[in-house]
Amino acid sequence: MPRSLPRVAAGYPLSPRRAGVALGMHRLVIPGRPEQVGAARAFIRQVLGGDHPGVDRVTLLTSELVTNSVRHSDSRHDGGTVTITVTAAADRIRVEVIDDGGPTAPTLRPGDDLTENGRGLRLVGAYALTWDYRQSTAGTHTWFECLPEPLS
Repeated sequence: MPRSLPRVAAGYPLSPRRAGVALGMHRLVIPGRPEQVGAARAFIRQVLGGDHPGVDRVTLLTSELVTNSVRHSDSRHDGGTVTITVTAAADRIRVEVIDDGGPTAPTLRPGDDLTENGRGLRLVGAYALTWDYRQSTAGTHTWFECLPEPLS
């Protein structure tokens, strides 16, 4: 039986569905804890629907960004949060992850695929159309856009 999303997920608007996808903008705020990465994945599956062709791609990339936030940002400290915003359209999906910022910026690390750390943004770079980040007073905003297509 699927777990229900945290209560804070109730704040996002539900939009009309087209081909199983709730079109529009959806937002989830979670505590900046490693055990919450699963809630971010469940949120993506709820928004897109389990039969959406891009659900695995978007779930993977979102999981990587949220994992980076809970490992490397100030969101990992007591009271820290991570906000996931999904904007779903018929031809493109955009996900933005906002954390509480920290001493470093999201950076692609050189390395091979066998190393334990540093693969997350390489996966995002490989499977997204585009990605970037910006820093603001709210924290670090890292985002990606991708087509609604399966992983290849």
